Amino acid sequence: MLDPGFQRARAQSDVVTEAPDDEFGQRVRDYLLANPEVIVEAMQTLEARRQQAEESEAQSVLEARVDDVFNDPESPVGGNPDGDVTMVEFFDYNCPYCRQVAPVMIDAEADDPELRIVYKEFPILGPGSIFAAKAALAADRQGRYVEFHKAMMNASGRVDEALTLSIAEEAGLDIERLKQDMKDPAVQAEIDGNVELAQAMRINGTPAFVIGDEILRGATDLGTMTRLIDKARSDGKATMPTAKGDAD
Repeated sequence: MLDPGFQRARAQSDVVTEAPDDEFGQRVRDYLLANPEVIVEAMQTLEARRQQAEESEAQSVLEARVDDVFNDPESPVGGNPDGDVTMVEFFDYNCPYCRQVAPVMIDAEADDPELRIVYKEFPILGPGSIFAAKAALAADRQGRYVEFHKAMMNASGRVDEALTLSIAEEAGLDIERLKQDMKDPAVQAEIDGNVELAQAMRINGTPAFVIGDEILRGATDLGTMTRLIDKARSDGKATMPTAKGDAD
């Protein structure tokens, strides 16, 4: 049996250790209620860390999948196919920001004869976008991708099946062949591959650009686009190197 004095001492010790915890918790609560901006700052810090972690992961994916991004033989190419700088765009024909940046891309191409453009169909805005993406990839088989792409980006209103086929006809495409090629599983496979690649690089919206080792999300202006192109060229990353191990 424990000594009564020892029991009293232990009971007092328990009170001493519990009381500060309760008091501390109350003090923290009172402080946060009086200074709610601390919670906001903590949330902002947490979000910044999350974004930094995601960006680091996206850069790792870019480094590991260079050829998927820049050299996929199924991805249509515009500009100078042999240019020394490659700009990759992920886009959706129903994205208003993609349409907004389309003239900027035309200006960038016109200003830089060494610019190579890789187009990544990334239809995320509904069935009309998917139909248009398939039509564009089918148009590539008729050697008319870039012309059709620019016409689609210049369209007004919601892109659907009817508008897509109308633009294809105006572009001089063989519509029956186009419809047949759209059914090829390889077309859907190309789109699925683009979606998977975009998600791996934490690209969740359109437009998005990859220039050198930079991933730019959202519409941009000509100055920013030109700066990134020049940076890629001066950094020696104008055409991304082959992934490690591929050249061995």
